[in-house]
Amino acid sequence: MNGKAVLTLGGAALALALAGFPAAPAGAGEAEDHEQARQALAAGEVLPLRQILDRVEKRHPGQILEVELEREQGRWIYEIKLLRPEGAVSKLKLDARNGDLLQQKTREKP
Repeated sequence: MNGKAVLTLGGAALALALAGFPAAPAGAGEAEDHEQARQALAAGEVLPLRQILDRVEKRHPGQILEVELEREQGRWIYEIKLLRPEGAVSKLKLDARNGDLLQQKTREKP
């Protein structure tokens, strides 16, 4: 297990997993990642993805490009990449347990 589950807007396997629905077929490592994400949600270690996205959309306008759920130093982190209205790309790191913003990096439009 690599400690990372990834959702891009082209596929919704993680979103479905965190919503409690069966995930799309995945490779062995991805299936393990999704199972760990489900277990973390059931144990209250992470907020549902929809709650996190609602918070991000209210505070950080833009189009969400990618979402990753990672385990870093014993803590679950949502990493969200979004395209801002002015064209900049922001990468947000949020504590998956409570949704607190831990870090924000923005790369301005070239």
